[in-house]
Amino acid sequence: MNLEELYRETILDHNQSPRNRRALAHPTQAAGLLNPTCGDQIHLELEVKDGIVQDVGFDGHGCSISMASASMLTEAIKGKPVEDALALARHFKAFLTGTPSPVPLGDLEALRGVSQFPSRVKCATLAHNALEKALSGSEEGDRLR
Repeated sequence: MNLEELYRETILDHNQSPRNRRALAHPTQAAGLLNPTCGDQIHLELEVKDGIVQDVGFDGHGCSISMASASMLTEAIKGKPVEDALALARHFKAFLTGTPSPVPLGDLEALRGVSQFPSRVKCATLAHNALEKALSGSEEGDRLR
């Protein structure tokens, strides 16, 4: 199996069996976003305690890229400090525009090929933008407690 096939399999796996696709019992932050270009929609919930992402869940609908990316993101940030989760979102978005990531991206690297399709970059970054919105501390993020 070549690298491209492995990446394709990873994306299909996360789309068909998404991780953390569920509502949280006690979220502390949440944000929802819509990609008006294609109709992809995501709602991300986080339980943050003492600066650590204790739990994360998402729901929504959209293309395989947006749903797989959300699944991969939730796996990557669970148990991480908020600062690391936000840094991962920034590095991933830069990665899709050709900037090498200084941190390991894990399964998110499977989305490398999306950069060849600018209209799909918005799909791949939808959950990451929702994460930034939820953790921004601004009025845009939906504070739940």
